[in-house]
Order: sequence, then C-alpha cells, then structure tokens
Amino acid sequence: MTVDDFLAQARAELARVSPAEADELRREGALLVDIRPIADRAAEGEIPGSVPVERIHLEWRLDPSSDHRLPQVAPDTKVIVLCNEGYASSLAARDLKRLGLTTATDLVGGFRAWAAAGLPVVAGGRPAVP
Repeated sequence: MTVDDFLAQARAELARVSPAEADELRREGALLVDIRPIADRAAEGEIPGSVPVERIHLEWRLDPSSDHRLPQVAPDTKVIVLCNEGYASSLAARDLKRLGLTTATDLVGGFRAWAAAGLPVVAGGRPAVP
C-alpha cells in the first residue's frame, strides 16, 4: 500500500466539505479544528472561531470518552478538521471517526482553499490547546 492508497481509503470514509460548506457549518455551530503548526497559523492566519489543536494531541482532545477532551466535544459534535492543504486533515478526521465522532470530516483544500475562497481569516499564532 502506498501513502496515496492510504489517503484514498481515509477519504472514502469521510463526507468531506468545501470551504463554502465548512463556513455554513461553522455558522451553524460546527467545531473547526486547526491542526496546522503554530508557525503556519502565525504566517497565514486562522479561521475565526477555530480551535488550534496540535496533531499530536488531537485524539486526546477530541475523543468523546477521554477525560482530556475539549468541553464542547460530544459524540454528536460536528467536527471539521483542517490542515494546510487537506491531506493530513483527511487522515486525522478518519481517526476521529474511529474514536466515535461519527460526523467528523475535513476541509477539502485545507486552510489555503478557505483563504483563496475569500472566507474570513484573522491574525494567527494563538497557542494550541495544550
């Protein structure tokens, strides 16, 4: 199996969303989780209301059964994971689905597609949730 096969399998499990769809879901209360490194968030900005969670902490902060989860996370929470261009986020969203977040998905094209679509961006660089 190649990394491309691995990615295709992950994406087959997701109902991925476009930037416009993610924006609508965000306005309806979906949780946008930004797994980009702080340097990328500082350089390019962040989506308003998104929560920065480093990839190495993601499963612990979003597992609905974890004592370390974010307080707003429940099994029915709509979670949209984003990275720079939508590759790492596909793998991360697949993992969250396997942990019980059945509607977890990711943003097609990542943050850069969001910004290119002219959707809201604010100055970045906030520390990730520890």
